[in-house]
Amino acid sequence: MWRGLWTLVSRAARGPHRLCTRQGSGYRAPGSGATIFALSSGQGRCGIAVIRTSGPASGHALQSLTAPRDLPLARKACLRLLSDPRSGEPLDRALVLWFPGPQSFTGEDCAEFHVHGGPAVVSGVLQALGSVPGLRPAEAGEFTRRAFAHGKLSLTEVEGLADLIHAETEAQRRQALRQLDGELGDLCRGWAETLTKALAHVEAYIDFSEDDNLEEGVLDQGGSPWGWEAETSGISPPRLLLSLSFPPSTADSEVRKLEVALGVHLRDARRGQRLRSGAHVVVAGPPNAGKSSLVNLLSRKPVSIVSPEPGTTRDVLETPVDLAGFPALLSDTAGLREGVGPVEQEGVRRAQKRLEQADLILAVLDASDLASPASCNFLDTVVIPAGARNPNGSRQRLLLVLNKSDLLPAGRSDLHPDLPSHLLLSCLTGEGLDGLLEALKKELAALCGDPSTGPLLTRSRHQHHLRGCLDALGQYKQAKDLALAAEALRVARGHLSHLTGGGGTEEILDIIFRDFCVGK
Repeated sequence: MWRGLWTLVSRAARGPHRLCTRQGSGYRAPGSGATIFALSSGQGRCGIAVIRTSGPASGHALQSLTAPRDLPLARKACLRLLSDPRSGEPLDRALVLWFPGPQSFTGEDCAEFHVHGGPAVVSGVLQALGSVPGLRPAEAGEFTRRAFAHGKLSLTEVEGLADLIHAETEAQRRQALRQLDGELGDLCRGWAETLTKALAHVEAYIDFSEDDNLEEGVLDQGGSPWGWEAETSGISPPRLLLSLSFPPSTADSEVRKLEVALGVHLRDARRGQRLRSGAHVVVAGPPNAGKSSLVNLLSRKPVSIVSPEPGTTRDVLETPVDLAGFPALLSDTAGLREGVGPVEQEGVRRAQKRLEQADLILAVLDASDLASPASCNFLDTVVIPAGARNPNGSRQRLLLVLNKSDLLPAGRSDLHPDLPSHLLLSCLTGEGLDGLLEALKKELAALCGDPSTGPLLTRSRHQHHLRGCLDALGQYKQAKDLALAAEALRVARGHLSHLTGGGGTEEILDIIFRDFCVGK
């Protein structure tokens, strides 16, 4: 009987959707039998350029360029003279490394050439490698694609590597590194293990319900959503009857915990995606409040034209910036006012549209002109409504910035009795900038999430598969038949498998790997 139960556990582990593991993803990279080579460091003149190969002919290529020397010891840098295998002409004196598979980045035999970074040297070495039989130039992302195919990286780790390469802020770097280290993949594998055990127990009931050797202790550990009890009703062997009032089983309790965990991650309000792509911060206010000056100050470059003439900015100007370590797309908008020409009116319409789409609004007012009709109207139509809660219980995030504080009389603090919480700033002198950056850091941390608190869902693909898994668990709970309950668990496991790379379609993989440069 126990042999049969172990068979069910093994069958559930294999299943129609197998998770990507370190033994290989089951996916074969296009042209993976060939040996590829590429420049892995950046283009242009540099001190050292790194050229690498991956594939079965890597050892032959290394020997061809360093003849008559033998292969160096594995993972030990050696200084060698590189020569063109066709003419014997010296190319460079370089460090070379030999990484025999599977202990390499891609899992295949790999070689690296650390050459001087002049264009002539790099070009000569690349041409020499191209002349070695069995070698061809690599495609974009092909090295990482082979690492995925050989189980060196799961799909979530591949995405973390891509994010690390493209990281521009401290928060992005921390998040990408944690995902590359396998934090999200390990979490999904733990969830899948929970579902595998539950599926094994459900299938045990299906396959052994007529087996009189099925021990009561096994039933007590069952994995059905309802709890199944054996009743003897004059019929031998005992039959399993559905009892909705029976206490939930251990496995069912684990599935319920998984539902809660999935719900928490799905309620992250797109924080991980904002951290990866940047939060949308819109600078808005009446004309001549200093919006463009603030945008230039935060971006540390002249993005917008600054002029004392009202209505200088008539379109939305956007620039990506690093705000207190978080990525943001900063938008400078037209001053909000009425009774202007058609061109500026279109700018006002676009500004209002951006306000609706904003993750965070930087509302700017002239501290020396708070009583003006334009300032009062902006307070009534933008600032105060943003502080009110939406029907879903949330409110739009807004920081009220009173610019031109250098124009205020010394010691004046009672600007307006009904003024909401605000920050004083002078874009001219920079006074108050540190306080604004600290407030921005707090708001953006809430919007983008803290990578140190746990895995973040940085792509809509992650959201899609976790939502599919949660929906399948809902079907599991409602199933009135054991076979349907088992199928719901398989579907739930399938979504986790696709998230980490098992059973991924070619189109999805193409989209992910095309973000890499050639040589990575």
